[in-house]
Order: sequence, then structure tokens, then C-alpha cells
Amino acid sequence: MALPLQDTSRLCIHTMTTKPWSLREAIAGYVRADVPAITVWRQHVEPVGAREAANLLRASGLRMVSLCRGGFFPATTAKARRDAIDDNRRAIDEAAEIGAPLVVLVCGASPELSLSESRKQILDGIAAVLPHAQAAGVKLSIEPLHPMYADTRSAVNTLRQANDMVASLSSEQVGVTVDVYHVWWDPDLESEIQRAGKSIVSFHVCDWRTPTRDLLNDRGLMGDGCVPIRQIRGWVEAAGFSGDIEVEIFSDAWWATNQAAFLEKTRSAFIAHC
Repeated sequence: MALPLQDTSRLCIHTMTTKPWSLREAIAGYVRADVPAITVWRQHVEPVGAREAANLLRASGLRMVSLCRGGFFPATTAKARRDAIDDNRRAIDEAAEIGAPLVVLVCGASPELSLSESRKQILDGIAAVLPHAQAAGVKLSIEPLHPMYADTRSAVNTLRQANDMVASLSSEQVGVTVDVYHVWWDPDLESEIQRAGKSIVSFHVCDWRTPTRDLLNDRGLMGDGCVPIRQIRGWVEAAGFSGDIEVEIFSDAWWATNQAAFLEKTRSAFIAHC
């Protein structure tokens, strides 16, 4: 198991974690709280535009980790698939504009398609946007999601499936995201993390509350659930990952609280449980 963290030098906060804050408010709040790094969600970029977002982020001194999110490739019509590809190209352009080295892909699924067909369309979609990502100097990261989201959010549900896609695409521009909320249950997790190795380009943390009150918006603060976060961090670091540790919490309960106070709790939980 990894040793406890001594400080917050590797702490990154997703703007979705403090969803009620605008991008300006999140940047100011993170700087006040001595959070060194940020992952920006596209919905927080949209109100100000990529150019102004880039100016705000550069002026803040925050380390840009990634842009969330691209993906959602599967669809039942050719037009919808083309639209998804076009939107992913825009996400890549936004990432390049704001200085994010990475776009995280929530790959998508359709209940009207078989899982195998959704996975084929995901692979085809990533291949279609890969030249654009290479030209922009932006990496793409496949994030497997918990199987409870296999109907509409992602047909990529295990790290093995993500690793297989990375192997098939055979490009250093494509890697994987390990999010403990989505993969902690997987009996093959340690071996698949070892297999992923240097292709692990991002690492997300939060906790799984028991019982969970909502399948989407009830993630816990680190230490409030049953995920062996520090053990998984040890596996990821043994595989070669040494980057930022990103806190990504979807929580109606926490969003309803004072976000500055929540951020302080997040910092404390990060040191105590990550």
C-alpha cells in the first residue's frame, strides 16, 4: 500500500466537484485554498468561451491537468455519429486553447445498440478524431465507467476493455484514466493497472458511499466510503504514474453546502485518505 501523502502538492480539483461555482469562482476559490491544479469541465468553459477561459487559467497560475469531457460516440444514425465526432474535435480544440494536455473520454453507449456494437463505434470514433488530437498535441484518455452506466453513459466498463482499445489504436496519443469510483470493484484491477503501465495518463479519486442514495450524484468525500483509495494509488504508482491526483465528486449533498468549506474538507480528506 502507498505511503500517506504528506501535502497537497499533487492535488487537482475538478470544476465539477465544486459545480455551483462558475469558472471564475472556482479558479479564485482554488487559488485561495492553495490547490495547485485544476481539471476543467466543458460546461464551465462554455459561459466565458475558450479564449477567456485560457486567459483566466493562465493568470491564475493553476496547473492545467485535463479537459472533461469528450466521448459519447455510439449512436443509431450516421449523422449522430458524425456529430459526435465533430463535437470531440471541438473538445480537442478547446483543450489546446486552454492549455489542457488531455481530453478525458466518457465514451458513451446506446440502449438501442448491443454493447459490442457500442464498443465498435467507440473505437471507430476515437480513431476518427485521433489525427486531430495528434495535430493539436492533445492526448485522449479512455475512462472506463462502472457497469451501472453501461446503458447510456459508457459501454467501456472495465480497465481491461480500455486497455484493449489502447492496444488496438496503438498510439502514444491515447491512454487510460483510472477512476477509483468506477473500477474499485474489479477483481482484475491490479493486473490491468500493471498492464496499462505508462498509458495511465490520469487518476481520479472520490469514495463510494454505502448505501448510495443516487447512482450518479452521491459520490463520497475520500474516507466516507468503502473504496481502498490508497491501495489503488499504490498500484497506479507502481505502474509508473506520478501525476496529479484528481478529486472528482458528483454530489447533490455537497453541492448544496458552502463550497469554500467543502474545499477545505476536500483538502483534509485528500491528505488523510489518498
